[in-house]
Amino acid sequence: LVIWGGEFGRTPQGEPRDLIGRDHHIDAFTMWVAGGGSKPGVTIGETDELGYYSVEDTIHVRDFHATVLHLLGIDHHELSYFYQGLDFRLTGVEEAHLVKKMLA
Repeated sequence: LVIWGGEFGRTPQGEPRDLIGRDHHIDAFTMWVAGGGSKPGVTIGETDELGYYSVEDTIHVRDFHATVLHLLGIDHHELSYFYQGLDFRLTGVEEAHLVKKMLA
């Protein structure tokens, strides 16, 4: 399984500062997944015409994590880590769902 991406994207426009750049952007960005049981040739989701907001088939990070763990053969309900006296899950406390469109 190969995953290419980051924890956030970049704004589609330059920032009006002394040094023009692009700021952090969590509302719409790309992740690329290949192999390991993922479905090849599939594009999921769509942004608005400016690339600023996700407008179709938005995937929450907990669902992406659950799907990646599934592709690795790990049940996300069973995977937890102990921190400050509590058990935590990578997918959080809200129910996570597999992104079936990603699965071969």
